Amino acid sequence: MVKRELWVVAVAAALVVGCNRQAPVEGQAEPVSTAAVPTEKGGQDIFGAYTVAAWPKPLTALPDHGDWTWGAGQYVFPESPNRVFVLQRGELPQIHKRPAPVKIAPSIEFPIGRLPVRDATSASPPGSLFGPDGKTPGDDLDVGQPGVDYRWEHIVTVFDAEGNLIEDWTQWDKMFRRPHAIYISPYDPQKHVWIVDDYRHAIFKFSNDGKQLLQTLGEPNVPGDDDKHFFRPTFMAWLPDGTFFVADGYQNTRVVKFDRDGKFLTTWGQRGEQGKETRPGYFNNVHGVAVDPETRRVFVNDRNNGRVQVFDENGQFLDQWSFGPRPTSDVHLFIITSDRFLWAADRGTSKLLKYSLDGKFLYSWGAWGDFPGAFWGVHGLSVDQDGNVYTAAVDSGGAQKFVPRPGANPAFLLGRQVNPGWGTK
Repeated sequence: MVKRELWVVAVAAALVVGCNRQAPVEGQAEPVSTAAVPTEKGGQDIFGAYTVAAWPKPLTALPDHGDWTWGAGQYVFPESPNRVFVLQRGELPQIHKRPAPVKIAPSIEFPIGRLPVRDATSASPPGSLFGPDGKTPGDDLDVGQPGVDYRWEHIVTVFDAEGNLIEDWTQWDKMFRRPHAIYISPYDPQKHVWIVDDYRHAIFKFSNDGKQLLQTLGEPNVPGDDDKHFFRPTFMAWLPDGTFFVADGYQNTRVVKFDRDGKFLTTWGQRGEQGKETRPGYFNNVHGVAVDPETRRVFVNDRNNGRVQVFDENGQFLDQWSFGPRPTSDVHLFIITSDRFLWAADRGTSKLLKYSLDGKFLYSWGAWGDFPGAFWGVHGLSVDQDGNVYTAAVDSGGAQKFVPRPGANPAFLLGRQVNPGWGTK
């Protein structure tokens, strides 16, 4: 009898311990965390493995800018955590008060209170590419009155780690029409600054301090598809020997290869069937290019066909994969980080997407909106030497900075930018 009572007590104690351990429901395995920071209780990975920094400081801090804010954010590139370039398409008037909704139909009102009021890329200059003659540049009045609807100012700005404006390159404002991307080659010890302008069909190379324009590739305002012209180029990427590639682009459907001095070497690509193309080497909107410095493979964003195509450095096709069905997906660009993963910015899903270099999908994060930390039209993506991630967005406007969360799983973080030539803080 005593043995029976002891057995009952033991069983009861085991049940209590089991309850306190919160054993999984019968038939379920012990849960495995897939959170970016698995030690945290509660919350959710709205911004992946990052927190959103209050960066940069608003333009309202500038003289005579109390009513102005960011235009379409084109690109952001950190030379270091304390010197970060932001490229935008002018400034827009601040919206201090949401307009009252208008009843369009009994069941339709606009604007809806929780949705953005303005799309910065539609409101920002430029307007038409060409004037009425179809040859000379447009005058941009089709997007409104300068000084009222927009300001063509502070196209290139530079910020420190705290978001303070430390440089502006306003001396070059009038030279640009539709600046598209800004870079420093990771293999250039002189750290020249390159700016792609797709409406001027040209790429401009500046001294690091912005005081000198040193080189121009393409003939400004003159489109073409030969060895001396572009037709709306978009992005660039470099190999360790200084060789670089230009995605050309919105109108042309090719990749152009140059040597380290800007001498034309070769080009490849043909126009495909819009939205349906699967053939290698055919493109519709070449809107992004990245290189793997170890294998010298060139990854090309065939945007309007929703895929990446992979080539050797001379244009020999190697591989391809899809980003998912269009128009749900709409990848603007991608970068290859130093840990050799490809990260893509998807305008369609408002997420950053992580892939292995053979195309396996690994992870994504991001939330749509125009609130701090949200993504809406990410068009620029980069990482500094401290692992901070920067994005620029054409639809929401301006740029943002994301700081790694303490204890974050490294698999959820973007690797550092490839910058072996000058990667000091």
